[in-house]
Amino acid sequence: MKISREWATPITIGAFSLMAVTGLLMFFHLDSGLNKFAHEWLGWVFVAGVSFHAAVNWAAFKRHFVSSKVGRAIVAAFAIALLASFVPLGGRGAAPPVLAMNAIAKAPLSAIAPLTGRPVEALVSELKNAGIDISGPDTTIASATGRSREAQGKAIAVLFGGGARD
Repeated sequence: MKISREWATPITIGAFSLMAVTGLLMFFHLDSGLNKFAHEWLGWVFVAGVSFHAAVNWAAFKRHFVSSKVGRAIVAAFAIALLASFVPLGGRGAAPPVLAMNAIAKAPLSAIAPLTGRPVEALVSELKNAGIDISGPDTTIASATGRSREAQGKAIAVLFGGGARD
């Protein structure tokens, strides 16, 4: 199959439009429905479209590296920005929801009970009924479930949702 501007450029334009709109929606926390899914998965269409577009326009693309100092500088700036994006920032770890779930998983049930509005004895009973082996009020979700995120999620759903969710 021959790569053609007739379809490579429209794919690039369409995929860029999708990526720009869904990216802006996600940035401003206005995304809904399939926005995030489309952004993540259809981003591959954008990569393919840009690759095809660059292949079709190779002579112009190459000129930016060979004869244009401004072109090289811009590409170099983005390459540096890409490299810098891998540098970990001090004090920034996991996302806040993950931090909260980890804190809940590591806290004894007696500390979690006031957050749920139910007595610790009721929590122990509900967790046991859900198949989570809790030995008492000082047990943590993490110690009862091990490293299983699925089991921890189930336990947290029991604690805060009033029952196990499948």
